Amino acid sequence: MPPVSVTSEIGALEAVLVHTPGPELEAVTPGNREDYLYDDLIGLEVSAREHARLRAVLERFARVYEIKDLLEEVLARPEAREYFISRTMDVIPSEPLAQQLAKIAPRGIVKMVIEGTEELPGPIASALNETGFVLPPLPNLFFPRDIGLVIGRHAVVGSMRYGIRWTEELLIKTLFAFHPEVANAGILYDGSEERRSNYTLEGGDVHVLRGDLLLVGFSERSSPGALDLLCDTAFDKAGVRDVIVVVMPNNPTAIHLDMLFSHVDRELCVVYPPAFIGPERMTILHRRKGEAGVREQPDLFTALAQVGLPLEPVLAGGGRRLTQEREQWASGCNSVAVAPGVIVSYARNEETLRQLEAAGFRVVPSAEFLSGAGRPAVRTALTIEGSELVRGGGGPRCMTLPIRRAEP
Repeated sequence: MPPVSVTSEIGALEAVLVHTPGPELEAVTPGNREDYLYDDLIGLEVSAREHARLRAVLERFARVYEIKDLLEEVLARPEAREYFISRTMDVIPSEPLAQQLAKIAPRGIVKMVIEGTEELPGPIASALNETGFVLPPLPNLFFPRDIGLVIGRHAVVGSMRYGIRWTEELLIKTLFAFHPEVANAGILYDGSEERRSNYTLEGGDVHVLRGDLLLVGFSERSSPGALDLLCDTAFDKAGVRDVIVVVMPNNPTAIHLDMLFSHVDRELCVVYPPAFIGPERMTILHRRKGEAGVREQPDLFTALAQVGLPLEPVLAGGGRRLTQEREQWASGCNSVAVAPGVIVSYARNEETLRQLEAAGFRVVPSAEFLSGAGRPAVRTALTIEGSELVRGGGGPRCMTLPIRRAEP
C-alpha cells in the first residue's frame, strides 16, 4: 500500500477516512449542546442512514476506511495501545480509568473513547439524577476533516480550539503514528502535543490546492501562530512555496474556511459571494517561501491567478442575499470532490445546484447514481440528503478526510 499522498482538493479520490455517527450523538442534550459545539440536536437513526448513503457514493470511487475500525486494528499493537492510553491519561488523569483501559480488548477501548464513559454516580448524584463522564463522548467525530489532514506525503494533526475535542487529536495521531494504511513521511504539525492557548489549527481551514500551494483560513478555530508554524514546516519539508491566507470574520455561521469555499474542478470553485466578491469581501494575504512578511492582495481570485491557479467562482445561493445566507448556513459551499469536476453535495441547496448546472454540471441524486454502473464522465454533482447531518454544522467535505488522491 503506498503512503498517504494528497496534492490537490480535486484529484481522483483513492482512499478516505470517515466516521459513521453512532451512540455518541445521543449524549448531546438541550442542556449541554453548547458544550459539545452544537446548535441543534441530531437524530441518530436518520443521520446514520444519510451518512451510509455518503459512504456508498464514496465507495464507488475510493477505498473508504472507518476510523473506529482502523483504531481497533492499531490498538492491537502493544506500542500503539501503550501510547494511546498514556497520552489519554495526560489529558484526563485517572488511575482507575488507566487500569480499566489496560485490561479490555481494543474494541472496548474504542467504544469507551468514542461513545464516552459515564461516571458511576454517588448517592447525591443519584438522588439529583446527574450524569457525568470520565471520558467525554465524541459527537463531532463524524467531521474528521477537522482533526487531521494530509499535505503531500506528510500528515497534520489538528490542535482543536475547544477541549471537548482534544481526545480526537490523540485518536488521529495514533493512527498517523502507528497504522500502516496511513503511513506518512512525518507529521508537519502535531496538535496532540501543542498546548499553547494561541496555537489552534483545524483541517476545515486548510485546503491543498496544489502540491506547492495552500489556501488557509485565519478563523475562530485556527490561529495566526499555528498557521505560521504550519507554513514554516510545509515550506521546509513538504514542497509548499505559496500560502494564500483568508482573514475570516468571527462568524458562527462560518467557523471554517470550507464553509465559504470549496475547489470543485480545475477552473472552478464554489464560494459564498459576500465573503469574496464586493465591498464585504475578506482580506487576503500571500505568504511566499523565502520572503519576509506577507503581501495583501486585492481579492482571492487575483491572489490565485498570481500563483498560476486562476479560478472562476460558482455562487452558492445564486445572486440573492437571502438565499446565499440560507444555503451557506446549510453547507452549500461544503462539497467534496471525488474526481476533477465530480463532487458530492447536499440536495437541499437547490439554488447552488442550479448555479452548478449553469457552470456545466449534471445534478444526479445519489440513489440514481448508485442504481447505475460506472463513474461520471462529465461534470457532475452527486447529491445526498442531509436533513440531520447538516444540523451538526458541516457538509461532505467536513465528513471526509482524504488520505490519497491521484494527481489531478
